[in-house]
Amino acid sequence: MRPGESTQRLSTQRLSAQRLSTQRLCEGRVVIVTGAGRGLGRAHALAYAAEGARVVVNDLGVGLDGTPDPDSPAARVADEIRAGGGEAVAHGGDIATTEGAASLVQTALETYGRLDTLVNNAGFLRDRMLVNLDEDDWDAVVRVHLKGHFLPLKHAAAHWRAETKAGRTPVARIVNTSSGAGLLGSVGQGNYSAAKAGIVGLTLVAAAELARYGVQVNAIAPAARTRMTERTFVQTMTAPETGFDTMAPENVSPLVVWLGSAASTGVTGRVFETEGGRITVMEGWRAGPGVDKGARWSPEEAGEAVLKLLAGAEKPGQVYGAL
Repeated sequence: MRPGESTQRLSTQRLSAQRLSTQRLCEGRVVIVTGAGRGLGRAHALAYAAEGARVVVNDLGVGLDGTPDPDSPAARVADEIRAGGGEAVAHGGDIATTEGAASLVQTALETYGRLDTLVNNAGFLRDRMLVNLDEDDWDAVVRVHLKGHFLPLKHAAAHWRAETKAGRTPVARIVNTSSGAGLLGSVGQGNYSAAKAGIVGLTLVAAAELARYGVQVNAIAPAARTRMTERTFVQTMTAPETGFDTMAPENVSPLVVWLGSAASTGVTGRVFETEGGRITVMEGWRAGPGVDKGARWSPEEAGEAVLKLLAGAEKPGQVYGAL
C-alpha cells in the first residue's frame, strides 16, 4: 500500500456513505475549487462532493514554492470523487492568467451546464525577511494568491451577470481564502501577508458589487496542517480525550461548504477565522476614538492628539512571529 492510500480509501468510503443521505446541502450545485489537488483544497473538493455537488478540481500541480512539479494531483482528486460515486472533472490551467481563469469557468459550463460556487484556494509560499525578499518572490506570491483570486472571480462574475441580465438570477457563492497573516501580519511573510490582506479587500468590494447579480462573497482565514504550514504545525495536535486532530484540513471544509451553499443566504462580505472546531467572525477596521479640531493641526498638536486617542484605543493584535 502506497503512502496516503489508506487515508484516500477512507475518504472515498466516507464520501460513498455520505452520498446515501437524502438531505445533502449542495445537491445539484456545480462548484469550482482552485488549488484542490492537496491539503485544504482537496478537503474542500471531497466535502462538496459528499454534499452532492459536481466539482471542478483545479490544480496547476506545482511545488510548495510554485515551481513545476511532475506530479499532477487534480486528476487524482477527481478520480477519488468519482470512485466514491460523485461527479468531478480535473482542470490543470494556471488560474493567475486570463486564459486559465476563463477556461476554468468554461470547463464548468461545458461539462455541467452551470456554475454555482467558486472557492478560491490556490497559493504557495516564498518566505523571506523583508530585507532578503527578492522582487521575484514578491511578484510570484502576490500573483498566485491575489491575482489568482481576482481572475477566476472576474470570469465567474461575468457569467453570473449575464445570467441575471437574461432573467435567470443565480444563487451564486464565492468563498475566498485569506489568512491570519493577512489580518494581523506574519514576520518573514511580507509578500504572503500583503496578498492575503488584499484578498480581504477584494472580498469586501466583490460582495458589494456583485450582490445585484445574486452573488454572495465571503472569506475564510483558516489554520490547518498542509504543505504550506507543516513546519508550523509539526505535531498533529490531537486532543487525547477525543482523538480529534485539531489541525486536520477537513475541519475547515464544513464552513466552506455551508458558505458555498444556498443555505447561507444573507451572509456576505464577512471574514471567518476557522481552526479545529472553532469558528470566529473577524471584525475588521472600524472607527475607534477620534477628534476633530475643525481646523488644520500643527505637527505638535497632531502628535499630542494622537497620543491621547491611542490611550483610549484598543491595542492591535500581535503580529505572528513577533517577539
